[in-house]
Amino acid sequence: MSTVMQKIKDIEDEMARTQKNKATAHHLGLLKAKLAKLRRELLEPSTKGGGGAGEGFDVTKSGDARVGLVGFPSVGKSTLLNKLTGTFSEVASYEFTTLTCIPGVITYRGAKIQLLDLPGIIEGAKDGKGRGRQVISTARTCNCILIVLDAIKPITHKRLIEKELEGFGIRLNKEPPNLTFRKKEKGGINFTSTVPNTHLDLDTVKAICSEYKIHNADLTLRYDATADDLIDVIEGSRVYMPCIYAVNKIDQITLEELEILDRLPHYCPVSAHLEWNLDGLLDMVWEYLCLTRIYTKPKGMNPDYEDPVILSSKRRTVGDFCTRIHKDMLKQFKYALVWGSSAKHKPQRVGKEHELEDEDVVQIIKKV
Repeated sequence: MSTVMQKIKDIEDEMARTQKNKATAHHLGLLKAKLAKLRRELLEPSTKGGGGAGEGFDVTKSGDARVGLVGFPSVGKSTLLNKLTGTFSEVASYEFTTLTCIPGVITYRGAKIQLLDLPGIIEGAKDGKGRGRQVISTARTCNCILIVLDAIKPITHKRLIEKELEGFGIRLNKEPPNLTFRKKEKGGINFTSTVPNTHLDLDTVKAICSEYKIHNADLTLRYDATADDLIDVIEGSRVYMPCIYAVNKIDQITLEELEILDRLPHYCPVSAHLEWNLDGLLDMVWEYLCLTRIYTKPKGMNPDYEDPVILSSKRRTVGDFCTRIHKDMLKQFKYALVWGSSAKHKPQRVGKEHELEDEDVVQIIKKV
C-alpha cells in the first residue's frame, strides 16, 4: 500500500512541476492515466493482502432515495441529521464524534428519503487516510451528496472535499462525458471530432490508450473534452451525482458574508442548531433528487394521495411504474389509464412506454 501511495505522490509532484501548455499536454495526459490506474488499485487492493476492497459501511438501503452528508469533522452533520430526521447521532464539541455511519429517514412530499451521517473525512481520505475509503465508498451509493461546510471556516474546505470525492471517482454536478469510445480488433486509434479541440490531440489520445494497453479503438468527440474526460470513460467506474453545499452555522457570520455565499451555485445557507432554513434545504434536496410522484387509482375508487409510488425522473414510464409496484405486474399488463399533465385528455389510455409526469394518477388494467 505504501508503495502505491508513494507512486501517487511522485506523479502528483511531477504534475505540479510540469508547466501546462500544448507541448506538455501529451506528457500530462500520460501522467493522469497512470494516476487514475494507481487510485483504482488503492480502491480495490488485491485480495491476497487480506485488506479487502474499498467497502462502505454496512447500512441497508431503505426508502426511495439516499442522501449522504459529507464534510470535515465538527461542521454540524450530526446536528443536521438529528434536526431533520429525529434520529440520534452523537453531538459533541470535539472532532470525530461520529465514528460509524448513522442512518435516518425523513418523509418529505410522500417520499421516504434516507439520510446518512458519514464520519468526518480528513484531507488525504482518497489515499486511504482515516476511514476515508469507507466513507467515500458509502457516498458512491447515494443519489445525492450533501457537503456540509462550516460558515466560519475557510471556503477552501469546499475544494478540499471535492478533491477527495473526485479522487474516488465521484463527479459532482456533472454530466457523463459526451463522447463515444469503442474498442475494436484492429485498425489502430481513430480520433474524430465534431468541434475544435483545445485539450486533446491524436498523440495525447494514443498515449492515454497505450497506458491502458488499448491499441485499437474509435473515439468520437461532440464537445471540447479533456484528458480527464477520456480517462473517466475508459475507467468506466465513475459516478455522476448532484451535490448541494449546505453552509452551516450562518448565525455566526455577518449579513454581508451571507449575501456573498448566496451568489454561489448549488449553495444552501442553514443553521442546524437554530433550525434556520431547514425547509429551504429540503426543497433543494427534493429538486436535486429529481423524483416523480405517481398516485395509484384502484378501479372504481378514488386515487390514493397518501402513499405515492416514487420514480426517478430518468425512469418514469408506465412500465417502470408497474415494475416498482411488483415485478410480475408487467406480465398481466393490458393498458393503463392516466390522469395528469402527461395525458392529452382525461383519462388517456396508454401503453407501457408512456412517460409519466410528477403527480400523475395511474390506473392499471390487467389482462383477463
